[in-house]
Amino acid sequence: MVKVSTAALLALAGSASAFAPTAHSSGRSTAFSSTRMGGCDAALTVLRQSSEVAEREATSSPSADASTSSSSSAPSSGSGSTTPRREKILNEPNLWEYNFGLQDPGLVLPHGIQAGVSLPEKYAITEEQIATLERDGVVHIKGVFDSEWVEYLRSATGHQVDNPHFWAFAGTASKLYDYIQRNVWQTNKAFANFYYHSAMGHVLAQCGRTDEIRVSTDLLMVNPNKGFKWHQDNQNGPITWEEGIRFWITMDETPEEYGAPVYLKGSHRNDFVDEQAVFVDVEVPELGEYRDEVAEFRTMPGDMLIWHPRTIHKVDGPSDGIWTSYRRVLGGTVAKGDALYHDKRGSGGVLSDLGRHDLQDGDKLSSSFFPVVYPRFDDSEARDRDSGKVGRSPRDIVSKIGGLAGKASGDKFFSFFKVLGSQSER
Repeated sequence: MVKVSTAALLALAGSASAFAPTAHSSGRSTAFSSTRMGGCDAALTVLRQSSEVAEREATSSPSADASTSSSSSAPSSGSGSTTPRREKILNEPNLWEYNFGLQDPGLVLPHGIQAGVSLPEKYAITEEQIATLERDGVVHIKGVFDSEWVEYLRSATGHQVDNPHFWAFAGTASKLYDYIQRNVWQTNKAFANFYYHSAMGHVLAQCGRTDEIRVSTDLLMVNPNKGFKWHQDNQNGPITWEEGIRFWITMDETPEEYGAPVYLKGSHRNDFVDEQAVFVDVEVPELGEYRDEVAEFRTMPGDMLIWHPRTIHKVDGPSDGIWTSYRRVLGGTVAKGDALYHDKRGSGGVLSDLGRHDLQDGDKLSSSFFPVVYPRFDDSEARDRDSGKVGRSPRDIVSKIGGLAGKASGDKFFSFFKVLGSQSER
């Protein structure tokens, strides 16, 4: 694992221009571009040097990872043969390979759709599927997206992984995923176009019995290493449990041995788990009525999983955390029509709302930072995204999370940040 010095991170954070989504960037770089980075060259050089020093230190001393790799290729007892070493299909980017600003893979939309012109597609679901979501807190809708859409999403994901964005750095460096990026639609035009023109909004509008759908926050997730134990989702953007709907869109076949999401049916109705909690102890008596009501879904390419944000669930990865195939998912939370903006400063929930918008607590959730995608995208909101007005900066981040530790109770604060250390506990 690459270690970065405090000085390096402070140097990078001190330059606001590095975070602004200004010019389009592409190509996985092996060195920093002065035209892309502007005033950040010095800071990023420090980051690169810090990374290189850390890597030299790592290779000169034993580590847990090294001993694990060594043991995995050692001869098996009594056989004289060696066990083939499992290799990850995707490795973490080097620090100097991250990109900044807007990115556009230049992908052609399926089905003759014209970007910025065509209306979003539709996909009708049944009343039984809607009722299942309301009763169980989760529903699996198969085959929403055909092979053309799946290939489009795979291509968009491949471009993103090959050209990693700085906003993926924290999650990827934490080893939670091989690649993970929040609000990827803000920086990658291909994902924004997917939301504007696919049937995703129509499906979610039917599930929520609403006439409008806005993207509250999203996540591009590739290979969840060892997975996530039982948890609930509280990174839903600036909305309440009841104003949001969680979604997953899968691009790959789920392996038979691991990777299938598991849900406790009906657990969205529990009133025991605190809204600030992330990981959940399902063995407590208060959750006893849900423990035996388990639903497991082996999703396939083009499927959607849709659930209530409070539904307790988990995903188990391979025991060694090594994915030898891809598990690519586009997921997140959408807001139903008439949702309000809730300022979550002072809680872990603020981490999915770090934009520089001017919404105030109690305002209607109507902003380019939370774009409408159903019944139709808004032209002015799309222009704001394309011009770089929708984004994040260090000043905005410091303003919103500066009082997080002090305002949130110790237990709740620890529960959220425990996510970053979860890999070492498995």
